[in-house]
Amino acid sequence: MDDHNKKAAGSSTKNEPAYLLIGRLQKSHGIKGEIAMRVHTQFPERIRAGKSVYVGDEKGEMIVASIRWKANLLLLRFDGIDNPEAASKLTNYEVFTKTRNLPKLPEGQYYHHQLIGLEVWQGDEFLGELTDIMETGANDVYVIQKDDAAELLIPAIPDVIKVINPEEGIMIVELLEGLRD
Repeated sequence: MDDHNKKAAGSSTKNEPAYLLIGRLQKSHGIKGEIAMRVHTQFPERIRAGKSVYVGDEKGEMIVASIRWKANLLLLRFDGIDNPEAASKLTNYEVFTKTRNLPKLPEGQYYHHQLIGLEVWQGDEFLGELTDIMETGANDVYVIQKDDAAELLIPAIPDVIKVINPEEGIMIVELLEGLRD
């Protein structure tokens, strides 16, 4: 699901989608109905045998029958899928989990989907909307879309990010010298 559709994803909380993308199915593997999945979640360990996932645009519920890693791909087998032909019909489908199934994070930590869409302010000045998060390794970088179509890149560091309030839909920042325009 792209970020622009998250607000209309069926959740009652602002910026809170009902489903979150956790992976994309690749190609079938072996003869027992396994399929490789490229993982797109911060918590791949939460994908376990016996758990439900939701597959495709229709978000059809499927039960994970088995799971194992092969290099950087997760090999999944679903209940009712027991041959390569059936597994290959799932190729390129996206795999989701329900937001309510996510583990609670410690205070002051947020999932990316909780931040996308926040209004970003410095004092009384509206800087724009947080539209994307780039993971750079050292620290995340928030992409702020300004009203004039320009982007502002803000490092996600305590010296810059002063307040994050997903319930109110705002983020307060204190820009460092050189970050503006």
